[in-house]
Amino acid sequence: MKIAIGNDHAAPELKLAVKAHLEEQGHEVIDMGCAPGERCDYPDAAEAVCGKVTSGECALGILICGTGLGMSYAANKVRGIRAACCSDYFSARLSREHNDANVLCFGARVVGEGTAFDLVDIFVNTPFSGDERHQRRIDKITAIEEKQ
Repeated sequence: MKIAIGNDHAAPELKLAVKAHLEEQGHEVIDMGCAPGERCDYPDAAEAVCGKVTSGECALGILICGTGLGMSYAANKVRGIRAACCSDYFSARLSREHNDANVLCFGARVVGEGTAFDLVDIFVNTPFSGDERHQRRIDKITAIEEKQ
């Protein structure tokens, strides 16, 4: 799977660890974040990663900042993105299974490397259930987005 990943200056080390983890599993990872020692603003990384997802170049996106919140706010402003800020496994699984989320956000100051790897694995490997009631709700979210 091709996955876009981005970060701000709060998370370059965790981004690099997650990127290596994904590549070890055979995924192709497009790095849209900043390197250690660089400063960048999370909206810029979020927009870049989300562009890769909405264009179809990447199947999923992962965004990491200090808390995951700023990234999720910015990502959810992009038409076609359903970004989930997750720090627990249950939310990561249901964000995909029920909401067909296409971007995972989390914070380097909130989760450690092991939890980050588990969140990413759950997110990447959990398919959307395709259940009619969940699709109906996603369609309603899309309708709200199209009104704006």
